[in-house]
Amino acid sequence: MPPKFNPSQVTEVYIKVTGGEVRAVSSLTPKIGPLGLSPKNIGLDIAKETAIDWAGLRVTVKLTVQNRQAKVTVVPSAAALVIKALKEPERDQKKLTNNKHNGNITLDDVIEIARLMRPRSMAKEILGTIKEILGTCVSVGCTVDGKHPKDLRTEIDNGW
Repeated sequence: MPPKFNPSQVTEVYIKVTGGEVRAVSSLTPKIGPLGLSPKNIGLDIAKETAIDWAGLRVTVKLTVQNRQAKVTVVPSAAALVIKALKEPERDQKKLTNNKHNGNITLDDVIEIARLMRPRSMAKEILGTIKEILGTCVSVGCTVDGKHPKDLRTEIDNGW
């Protein structure tokens, strides 16, 4: 028999969601049910927390559970931050799939995203984190200051 659940223990649960949308209760139940929380209420809390800034974007949400109370925190990925910096209009993921993001962001936006991602980066220096974000820009399909991100990365390598 498994050990008895301690309600005063702090537990962190990570869930990947689409911002502003309520996830199916059946997908939340295996992670949240054993903690003694209602999956329906947690789904509504997550949708409310992500609806304003992250509507339509896939983001990771961290649930911090203690004493059967859940605190929702958004942990955005580099791709979500780049797409948010593009300031594209909200789109319906069910109708529009495989969307190409062909916008332009500034180098200041890339540096700001790198500062936000710095604690989770594996790079030794901030320049390495900036290169990681430029690689994400290549994956997303946007340009940085009108240039291809790979060209900007080679400029950084050659002595920025």
